[in-house]
Amino acid sequence: MDGVFDVAIIGGGVIGSAVARELSRYQLRICVLEKELDVCNGVSGRNTGLLHSGILNEEGLLRTECCKEGNAEFEQVARELDVPFRRCGKLIVSFGEEERIRLEGLYRRGLKNGIPGIRMIGHDEIKEIEPNADGDFAIFIPSAGILCPFTYTIALAENAAMNGVTYYFNEEVTGIARAGDGMFAIHATSGTFVSRWAINCSGLSSYQISPMLGFDSYKPKRVKGQYEILDKKAGAYLSLPIYPTPNEYGAFDVHVTPTIEGNVLVGPTIENIGTELDYSATQEMINTLGCSGEKLFAQVKRDYYIRNYVGIFPTAEDPLTHAELDFQIQTKPSVPHAVNLVGINSPGLTSALPIARRVVAKVKEQELLIVNKTFNPVRKGIVRFSSLEREEQDRLIRQNPDYGEIYCRCECVTKAEIKQAIHNVLGVCTISGIKYRTRASMGRCQGGYCETRLTAMLQDELRLDKTDILLNKKGAYMFTGKVK
Repeated sequence: MDGVFDVAIIGGGVIGSAVARELSRYQLRICVLEKELDVCNGVSGRNTGLLHSGILNEEGLLRTECCKEGNAEFEQVARELDVPFRRCGKLIVSFGEEERIRLEGLYRRGLKNGIPGIRMIGHDEIKEIEPNADGDFAIFIPSAGILCPFTYTIALAENAAMNGVTYYFNEEVTGIARAGDGMFAIHATSGTFVSRWAINCSGLSSYQISPMLGFDSYKPKRVKGQYEILDKKAGAYLSLPIYPTPNEYGAFDVHVTPTIEGNVLVGPTIENIGTELDYSATQEMINTLGCSGEKLFAQVKRDYYIRNYVGIFPTAEDPLTHAELDFQIQTKPSVPHAVNLVGINSPGLTSALPIARRVVAKVKEQELLIVNKTFNPVRKGIVRFSSLEREEQDRLIRQNPDYGEIYCRCECVTKAEIKQAIHNVLGVCTISGIKYRTRASMGRCQGGYCETRLTAMLQDELRLDKTDILLNKKGAYMFTGKVK
């Protein structure tokens, strides 16, 4: 650590990084304390990657307001941060009379929420919009879209760092004390960070940080969702997300969503797991994904399965009614210079920057902020060699021969891209860190060809021993001894 900060943000996921970016518009010394080794190892990297429209929640809720705001501005945000994005629309389909009645109720909510362009359509128009979808009726929502949650989170964090924010990884907050001068002493893995402001953006750990800051304690209610990733061969048959009609309790079953890179996600399943952090995948849920997904999209076939993963989503309950709380952006007179974010789950990805601006507004209520005239909202990502025309590829190879060496065959990722990922402004020290920035090891073989080469690259570029190389987190060693 280096001196005293104006603002310490606890948690470097999409919300924490959005807050960091928006606060870097002002003359503040800001740090982000992230307990993982990168910004995408929690909730921010384990979701569907959907730009939500705002139809899923009631009018007047903060999550609805932030979702609509985030949706409307995303073309500009994507241009500024160089984030691939497609406003492809979404279908919510129904089968039979009972589902049609529930679908019409959702449609009325969409109209009340002011969701642009939505309409009820029948079977024939469903087939016109997406020939591989099915259903008797559907709501078509043209404002929905798809993006990569890894790329977006990384882009926010890199842009914040470019504008002066300091990221500290592997820094789990273990306690917070208040000094006589009002400064926060934030005790973390490597020592104590001192800051005038403390902002809790810690996602799944928010319930632990909340009482440390002096806010209310609450018991988390966590939801586990399992996903299946399908090969790009399946993605060729799907142009937009397909959701089923919500069940009688208002919850969505498994849905199918194309990714911005051409795969298909099937999921999530829904399991209430209380306070657990259980990332285990089960055969039972894989079977559920297959059966439920196939009803919506015929290409959900085992031949196309390439990987599964689990997301865990934080939920906060009202202690009296046990109903799920809306997004909470809390301040408290007895805890000056602190902002506490609780219950930020879906649509948190879509809502990240609107939430961040509201956090900035909370800070402005307590002090005057001076504009940072050097703030630059533009961030350029790593050039994707595989997406370029042959003429441009040849030009890059002439400039830098490392573009002529393919490290990941499935995704056509070059040595030059791997080097750029390792030496980005945040610094990358894990295999997953390279993966999330370049897609190396995300293809059909899931790293069978390139993971050893990525490991060797980390060794060479960071001067590490092979036994120091980690997959994604502390203790997850790629090698523990000699191998052939």
